[in-house]
Amino acid sequence: MTDRPPLNVLFLCTGNSARSIMAEAILNRLGQGRFRAYSAGSTPTGRVNPHALDLLARQGYPTDGLRSKSWDEFSRDVEGAPAFDFVFAVCGDAAAEVCPVWPGQPMTAHWGVPDPAAVEGPEAEVALAFAEAYRMLTNRIQAFVSLPLASLDSLSLQRRLDDIGRTAPDDGR
Repeated sequence: MTDRPPLNVLFLCTGNSARSIMAEAILNRLGQGRFRAYSAGSTPTGRVNPHALDLLARQGYPTDGLRSKSWDEFSRDVEGAPAFDFVFAVCGDAAAEVCPVWPGQPMTAHWGVPDPAAVEGPEAEVALAFAEAYRMLTNRIQAFVSLPLASLDSLSLQRRLDDIGRTAPDDGR
């Protein structure tokens, strides 16, 4: 283990209530201290979706401290905002929006995941949508933390980050 500070990663989504929140929790666990994850939204709902909190709690993730917040908290104009090494949009809406300028000139990628919070219907159907989003995020984040970051040049790393986002929802990666 090195004495390097953790790499800062921001997960973005429109509402910051489900996908980006789950991604934050997943990377903070899987990153094993090598990464520090944050999440935010362009138009946050102001509350974390209870289905996301329930799923994370059942998987053994700490959920206290998770909150829906605006990406304005992390913009260059905010004193004390972390400099990000990576910024990943996990929904289609955030990828199409104009993003703020992030401190640190991070590498970016779009890792779109269907919005489980938009699913309506029987409880089992909603739970399945959240489980599928969790699975996709976990697989992509596992691929990310497995990258040999120190040995990849910028272009190769960007290509790998983009490839992770192109992973099909049902391919098991």
